[in-house]
Amino acid sequence: MASGDAEMAVFGEAAPYLRKSEKERIAAQNKPFDAKSSVFVAHPKESFVKGTIQSRESGKVTVKTEGGETLTVKEDQVFSMNPPKYDKIEDMAMMTHLHEPAVLYNLKERYAAWMIYTYSGLFCVTVNPYKWLPVYNPEVVLAYRGKKRQEAPPHIFSISDNAYQSMLTGECLISFELLLKLSICTGKCRVLSGNMVPHLKKKLCV
Repeated sequence: MASGDAEMAVFGEAAPYLRKSEKERIAAQNKPFDAKSSVFVAHPKESFVKGTIQSRESGKVTVKTEGGETLTVKEDQVFSMNPPKYDKIEDMAMMTHLHEPAVLYNLKERYAAWMIYTYSGLFCVTVNPYKWLPVYNPEVVLAYRGKKRQEAPPHIFSISDNAYQSMLTGECLISFELLLKLSICTGKCRVLSGNMVPHLKKKLCV
């Protein structure tokens, strides 16, 4: 659920790292888009790129890419593009077209804006920024406190707070730490998220 800029003020300096601005959302909604010809196409060097269908013939599709290339590929190498309003979407399960290029593009666009947390249905995908972001500040912890998952942007704090609230109400019998370990990603990102757990738990239990 999108919030206005005023509602996001509670997240402090972390706000632009968590959700698109109202101005950006409006611009995306008004952006021209042709659902029939706008596609992702398999590319020999870049996995998938955006393009516009020029023609279809005998099971082949000719696409002109945004970079100016003309590619002729099989039908199964062309994927429908989501409308611009879905760009940087917070929960990829809400996409009209859910496939590999759409997921990769969304994660890439969010990462470019340092939005490192993205939901995919029940899961929270985290991409390591390799630098410190203000998304773990004290005001961010408080901003997620008591909010349902759909009421705030994707974040490890949202997952953990919901787990904690479920534990308090008896809806969840799994321990707080175990549930978080099952939710966070692998590698260095796991270490970072794991280090946030004691910090968050201390704040929640005050």
